Amino acid sequence: MSTQPKPRITLEQYFELERHSEIRHEYLEGEIYAMSGATLRHSVISNNIIRDLGTQLLDRPCHVLGPDMRILVVETGLYTYPDIVVTCSEPKFEATKPESLLNPQVIFEVLSDSTESYDRGRKFAHYRTIDSLQEYALVSQSECRIEHYVRRDDKSWVYSDVKDPAASVELPSIACRLLLACVYRKIEFEPAE
Repeated sequence: MSTQPKPRITLEQYFELERHSEIRHEYLEGEIYAMSGATLRHSVISNNIIRDLGTQLLDRPCHVLGPDMRILVVETGLYTYPDIVVTCSEPKFEATKPESLLNPQVIFEVLSDSTESYDRGRKFAHYRTIDSLQEYALVSQSECRIEHYVRRDDKSWVYSDVKDPAASVELPSIACRLLLACVYRKIEFEPAE
């Protein structure tokens, strides 16, 4: 029994698909991966973070961008759509396709069952190759929890795990603070058994 290889597409075909598609796709090495739609819980959490950071950064030269902002990981060739991206320097875009951001400073991924292992593993490995990236946050939607990574000068990453609803996550590279109570505003969790 033979396995049919997956057909590969060119970058030009990918960009054409993205222009006309109602759903977004990641692209890596000629293969595309459809991204599923967000749940209400996922959307509420993402919007809470965007609103809170947007307010804190209102008078600074920063951009808080939602899930429609595609980034390019130059080192690996991954085109992807993080849930939230922050950049406080002049946004830089791929020369031939200006809709792909090159210099994210902070990336948030709101975890779902279907993406959690990818967001923690291979996707973070791609993200770590971005020179401008200083912080990466994994936000749970099944419990009150934010896992936060901060890049040190030696290129290593410091990990913290915040679960207390009364606590906050400090974002030193953009001088912001996210209160978990605000991130999870209007979200109710099942009581622990």
